[in-house]
Amino acid sequence: MAANARRGAPLTPEEISATALRLIDEGGVEGLSMRKLAVELDVNPMSLYHHVAGKTALLQRVCALAGARLDLPAGDGPWPEQLRALGHACRALARRHPSLWLYAQSHPEITGNDHLIWQALDRILAAAGVDEDQLVHVRKTLFSLLSGFVLGETTGALNEQGGVADLDETFEASIDFAIAGLSSFRS
Repeated sequence: MAANARRGAPLTPEEISATALRLIDEGGVEGLSMRKLAVELDVNPMSLYHHVAGKTALLQRVCALAGARLDLPAGDGPWPEQLRALGHACRALARRHPSLWLYAQSHPEITGNDHLIWQALDRILAAAGVDEDQLVHVRKTLFSLLSGFVLGETTGALNEQGGVADLDETFEASIDFAIAGLSSFRS
């Protein structure tokens, strides 16, 4: 890969994704443009297109980068503990990158069905004994529960009801609710 004349160093896909994620955290997804990213990387905007097809492809890479940084459950231990760990990992991701999380909720094409979160959830649900015919419904239900909580937390809607400690307790209660519901659903 040739070095850019202005930069003096080659541009890498990892650098592009990491810089885009930082810009999203600072100014939101809507504030990110290929031109702003190019300025930040000190390259000609057209040189970005040698690495990424456009903003949607860039956002897909950024989501993959954020997902790769998740502390996902390893797959050992009882499924309720794994589900709890996955819930905490998703909440932590949403807190670290709220703009990206909210954007991904209304633009599922940037995460796709093969995202690491979905893979981990499917593995946990299989360990919980969820029938393959019901997997998609259970997955959507659990994700809706998590997404609703995180949406309320990141937009401040839940903050009006109590402080941070209350939010933590409420989050634990929502996971307990999901585990109890899943346990009864399987029986």
